[in-house]
Amino acid sequence: QVQLVESGGGLVQAGGSLRLSCVASGRISSINTLGWYRQGPGKQRELVATITSSGRTNYADSVKGRFTISRDVSKNTVYLQMNSLNPEDTAVYYCNYWGFGSPVAWGQGTLITVSS
Repeated sequence: QVQLVESGGGLVQAGGSLRLSCVASGRISSINTLGWYRQGPGKQRELVATITSSGRTNYADSVKGRFTISRDVSKNTVYLQMNSLNPEDTAVYYCNYWGFGSPVAWGQGTLITVSS
């Protein structure tokens, strides 16, 4: 089992920036993908960005050029740097782990509110 703990959410004005962090602990597979998903008010949960253990990244079209996902392998931590935030980015952001031979894990979620 892998546990995920997120931090860094909060309230920000439109145009501002925030950085999310997620620390993974437990039985972490050497082959894994860490990512961020979000669920806005009245919306389904959607992919934001992922990064594999080899460093390959993937982004939703809506965040390309504004958000950057990165990871510190030594700290089992994944980051999401979010710039040029707009009210449509308001959501609960969830950290996600997929590992080879491991069950998928989710963090508890962290709320980001972008005011106009």
